Amino acid sequence: MPSTPRPLRRLGFLTIGLFDGADPGRGHESTLEIIELGERLGFDSAWVRHRHLQYGISSPVAVLAAASQRTSRIELGTAVIPLGWENPLRLAEDLATVDVLSGGRLNPGVSVGPPMHYEQVKEALYPDTANAEDFSYERVRRLLDLVRGKPATDFSGVEGFEVFADVVQPHSPGLGRRLWYGGGSLGSARWAGEHGMNFLTSSVVRAAEPQDTYDFGEIQRAHIREFRAHHPDGEAARVSQGLVVIPTDSATPEQCAKYEAYAAQRLTRTTSPQGPARLLFAPDLVGTSAELVEQLHAHAGFREVDEVAFALPFTFEHEDYVQILTDMATRLGPALGWRPGAAG
Repeated sequence: MPSTPRPLRRLGFLTIGLFDGADPGRGHESTLEIIELGERLGFDSAWVRHRHLQYGISSPVAVLAAASQRTSRIELGTAVIPLGWENPLRLAEDLATVDVLSGGRLNPGVSVGPPMHYEQVKEALYPDTANAEDFSYERVRRLLDLVRGKPATDFSGVEGFEVFADVVQPHSPGLGRRLWYGGGSLGSARWAGEHGMNFLTSSVVRAAEPQDTYDFGEIQRAHIREFRAHHPDGEAARVSQGLVVIPTDSATPEQCAKYEAYAAQRLTRTTSPQGPARLLFAPDLVGTSAELVEQLHAHAGFREVDEVAFALPFTFEHEDYVQILTDMATRLGPALGWRPGAAG
């Protein structure tokens, strides 16, 4: 039997933060302005993507540090930091620092696996240890332990005039409960649940076997249920869904045409699993809030969640994002049962 749609409790959005290589400052400023707008509109969370050696945000923790000083309420997340590029100890220090600066509003999302194009980048990234690096879940476990206060060293105390701690400093006690794993398979969902993380599920899932259903929503629902079945909090464990959702209520005819063309261009990849990893993509949803509510309530994955981080399309203009976010907060969110501030 299909599950009953839950009233939407938390409304968030996700942006990639594109910029012009000749003028990177403007793109980063646009991202910060969008986050500020999200807070004014009442969004519960704003998330940034992570892109290395591309014209998108390569250092989301630094961007969110800036955002933390220009906002006061909205939660700030990463979706996601690929840990193959990171040293867990150093990342734990950066995350804790930004969490303290934000007043406990950081929601770090991470994932594992080798860095993209690893053969081409490994000499720059790990010139001495490229073949010895461990890109498994062990890298996440190390980060979890360090953020949650497990000792990083057997040395602490006073040495001369300096005082040393054996755990990451600063320590932000609540941060360990706000770590998310970005996963698209049953295995990743299970691992995240077993380790007490929150679960980010996006517009991409893995169809593990050729005989699996190609229904994106059904696969996503199975992942969410697998996660909660293995999480200490059970049905109360936090899951956020990140589909591309584009409301058009106040859009101009030109904007509507652009949005529909964007979704149509990406539609063919949603009909069957793509590549050796058998990745299945969700169709982008474009329409009025009334139309979107109907589509979302029919989506098996959406019916399992009560919080979302709807993804903004990659290549739109700043004014497009303003229109989309405004319609999300003033029309789509309320139509899905969301109220600003209801999440507490």
